[in-house]
Amino acid sequence: MTSENVFLTALQPKTTVSTYAVPSETELSHGGTHAKEEARFKRVHQQVTLRLAEKSTLPRQNGSSDGSLVSERDATYMQQASMQGMSNGYTTNTYPRQSVYSTCRVNGFESGQQQVGSMTLPVMKRSLSGTLATGGGGGGMEQEVYIKQQSFKGPAHRTISRINNRQTSRASNMSSSMYGSAGFSGSQGNLAMMQQGRLSRAGSVRSMHSVGRGKDVLNSLDMPTAINYLDESDQNLQMLGAAYIQHECYHNNDAKKQVNQLKGIPLLVQLFTSKNQEVQRYATGAARNLIYENMENKVALIESGGIPKLIAALKEQDDELRKNITGILWNLSSKDNLKQRLAQESLAELTEKILIPLSGTGDQDIIELNPSESDIFFNTTGCLRNLSSVNEKTREKMRGTRGLIDALVGYIQKSLQDSKVEEKGVENAVCVLRNLSFQLYSEIPQSALLRLEGPSRAQSSSKGEAIGCFTPNSKKAKDRQNQDLTTFTEVSRQPTDIEWLWHPKIVELYNQVLQRCEINSTTREAAAGALQNITAGDKRWASILSRVALEQSRILPVVLDLLRTNNDIELRSLTGFLRNLTRHAKDKNDMATKVVNPLLAKLPADGRQKEPSSDVVVNICGALNNLVTSSMVAARDITFFDGLIKLVGIKTSHDNSPAKLKAAKAAATVLSNMFQYKKLHKDYRSVSIRTT
Repeated sequence: MTSENVFLTALQPKTTVSTYAVPSETELSHGGTHAKEEARFKRVHQQVTLRLAEKSTLPRQNGSSDGSLVSERDATYMQQASMQGMSNGYTTNTYPRQSVYSTCRVNGFESGQQQVGSMTLPVMKRSLSGTLATGGGGGGMEQEVYIKQQSFKGPAHRTISRINNRQTSRASNMSSSMYGSAGFSGSQGNLAMMQQGRLSRAGSVRSMHSVGRGKDVLNSLDMPTAINYLDESDQNLQMLGAAYIQHECYHNNDAKKQVNQLKGIPLLVQLFTSKNQEVQRYATGAARNLIYENMENKVALIESGGIPKLIAALKEQDDELRKNITGILWNLSSKDNLKQRLAQESLAELTEKILIPLSGTGDQDIIELNPSESDIFFNTTGCLRNLSSVNEKTREKMRGTRGLIDALVGYIQKSLQDSKVEEKGVENAVCVLRNLSFQLYSEIPQSALLRLEGPSRAQSSSKGEAIGCFTPNSKKAKDRQNQDLTTFTEVSRQPTDIEWLWHPKIVELYNQVLQRCEINSTTREAAAGALQNITAGDKRWASILSRVALEQSRILPVVLDLLRTNNDIELRSLTGFLRNLTRHAKDKNDMATKVVNPLLAKLPADGRQKEPSSDVVVNICGALNNLVTSSMVAARDITFFDGLIKLVGIKTSHDNSPAKLKAAKAAATVLSNMFQYKKLHKDYRSVSIRTT
C-alpha cells in the first residue's frame, strides 16, 4: 500500500488559521507621500509575513470518517468432523461463521451428523445464522478503524491584533506546560502542536502533506513514548499517544504486538472512561485497531477490565464514541471462547442503552435513524448475532433479557412498514431471531413447553359433553378439549419477549420478510431458517405453526417461488422448511400435487453433480419421503415428472464422500417406500424400459 492510501491519526490545532488586513481603498487611492509609501510597504510586508505563517500552520479539520469495515461472509462453511446425529437440521455459526449439518431418522431413513466448528447441532430442521459484512464485501468479520478526512480553512476576517494576542497567550501557556509536565518526552514542536488544539478524527497522509509541519506530530514519536503519554495527566498528551497507537496499528501486526508487550492495553482501557470525550474517542479507536485479527490483544483487553469500561462509556451520548465501542464489542464477539463472558458482562446494557432506543420500541419514538445511529445499531446487532450462535446457555440468557426480542421484532416490523427490509440491520435482527429459535422446544423453560403442549388427561378433571363418538371420559375427547383450549389461549395472547419466538404472529412476520426482501438473500435465508426451526421436531406446537404457515399465512406459494434461486445456502433453509411442512401437513395428497414437481426440478440427475449440495438433496428426499409414506399420489407424481430416474441416479452414481453417501441413502429410502404401492409397479417398469 502506498503512503497515499495509508491513513494517519494526528492531533491538529483548533484555531491556527490567521487572517490579514487589507488596506482601505481610501488609503490606497492617496498617491504619494514618502511616509505613506513607507507605511504601505510595512503593511504589505506584515501581510506577507502573516500569510506565510498561515501556510505553515496546521488547519483545523472537522468531518466524518469515511472508512470501510471488514467482515466475513455469512456463507462461509468449514467442514471438520463427522458425528452421529440428533434430529434433522443445519446451522450456520458466526465469525468463523461456521455451519453445522446433521440428519437423523426421518420417516424411513437415517443419516449422520456433520459438525462444523465448535457447535454440535442438528442438520435439516434447525439452523443458526452467522454475522455478515458491513458494507458489502468479503474479508474478515472484524472491524478496523479506517479514517479519511478533508481539511477546511478556518473562519476569515479576524483582526491582526486579536490573532497576535491569542497566539502570544497560547505560546506563554505552552511554554509553562512544556517545562512543567513530568515524564514528558518528544520534541517541543510536537508538544506545541498538541497544546494548540485537537481533532475529533484521524487525518490522512494526504491532508498532512498539504499542511507540511503537521506530519511531524506522528513521525517524531515512537511507540514507547506514545504509551508513556497514555499515563500522563495531560489530556492532550493522552490523545496524542492514543492517536499514534491508532495510526500505527492500522494494518501493522508488529505494532499491535509491541503495544501488548509494552503493557499499553491496560493504559488504554483506563482512558475509556476519561472525563474528556476526545480522549475516549482516541482510546477506543486505538483499541479497535489493536484487537483487529489479534486474539492475544482481545484477551488482554478483556483481562484488563475492558468490557465493563466500555459498557460504562456507553452512557455518553456521543455517536462517534458509541460507534467505536459497539465496533469493539462486535470484534470481541467473533471468537467463541470470548462470547459467553461478553454476553454475561454486556448483554443487559447493550439492550437497554442501544438496542431498545434505536429500535424505536423504547419510550422515545424514532422517525428515522441518522447514518451514525444506523452504524451503531448495525454493530450492536452484529454482536448479538455472534453471541446468539455460541451455545445453549448464552441463547437462554438472551431469550430472558428483557426487551431484547421485543426490540428486534419491533425494528423488523417498522422496517417492513418503511420499505427498508433490505438493510443490514434487518438482516442482523432476523438472524438473531433465527438463532434464538434454534432447538427452541428443547431449550425453552419447562413451564412454557407444558403450556404449549397442553395439560395432560391427569391434569384435567373437568367434565364435558361427548365429542363425536367419544364419551366424556374418553382420553381422545379430553386431549382434544385441552389442546384446543391451549391453542386458543396461546394464540389470543399478546406476545412479549420470548413468547414472540413461537407465537403465530411471528410466522406472518417471516412470511412478509420472504415476500418483500428481493435483494438481500441472507435476510431471506435467515427468515426461512427461523421458520425451519420453529416447525422442527415432533412437538405439538411445531405442528400447529406448520399449519398456521400453510392455512393462515398461505406461505407455500411464496416458498415454492423462492425455490427457483440458485443460491445453495438459501435452498438449504427453504427445502428444510418444506421438509417440515410436508411432515406436518394434514392432507398429504393435496400437498403432493403442489410440491412434488418443484422439488424434483431442483434434484440433480445423479449423485456426481456438485450443485445443489448434498444437504439440499437430503432435504428434498426427506420431503418426498414424508409424502410417499402416506400418499400414493406422491409416488405417482414422482414417476410422472421423471423423479424416479433422478432418484435412481443419485442412489447408484456417486463418489464415496460422506455427504454423497448420505444423499444416496436418502434417495434409496424414497425408492424403497415407493415400492409399497403395487398398483404403480407397471408405471415403474415402463419408466425403466423407456430409460434403457
